[in-house]
Amino acid sequence: MVIAAGGGRRIGGPEALLRRGDALLVDDVCGIAREIGCAPLIVVLGAQANQVRTAARLEDAVTVVDKAWGTGLGSSLRVGLEALVGVAADAAVVLTVDMPGVTVEAARRVALLPHADALVCATYDGRRSYPMLLGRRHWAGLATLAKSDVGARPYLLAHKTEIVDVACDAVADGHRLDKPHLVTAFGLTRTTAE
Repeated sequence: MVIAAGGGRRIGGPEALLRRGDALLVDDVCGIAREIGCAPLIVVLGAQANQVRTAARLEDAVTVVDKAWGTGLGSSLRVGLEALVGVAADAAVVLTVDMPGVTVEAARRVALLPHADALVCATYDGRRSYPMLLGRRHWAGLATLAKSDVGARPYLLAHKTEIVDVACDAVADGHRLDKPHLVTAFGLTRTTAE
């Protein structure tokens, strides 16, 4: 699952519409999900969803729209998990488009044990973040507790003894695009729909 719904208010526009070279950031993150074998690929859109659909290469993805995207990551996580209800998968890997330093290797490390009881988080400097692997047994609870900008945090705190932390510092950068200077630091440029 790729969460690409945010409006990027701190950086001047949706992260999904930023470009790295010729590709949209959302396309880069979807490429990571494809490379590690995520299928089906669920992409949660929100801010400027129509422009993202027009500009991005999402033909093989199931796109869903979080109409409450402005309330934060929690609603996007709920919408994505709802889209997985009928899917015969034991676990979901969750990537967010606002972390352009996440790599295929980090996602691969997190996705190593995709079973229904799994809760796996990438860590950077000892702090839990994305990508995450969420086993199916946890989906209903996650959807119930996912709130505003904290996303999965309330559920993860309630189940902290079940979480497997996977250090990804050596293979990825865990910074979120929450400051304008990071857009430049990651080599990203702003774009509009084509």
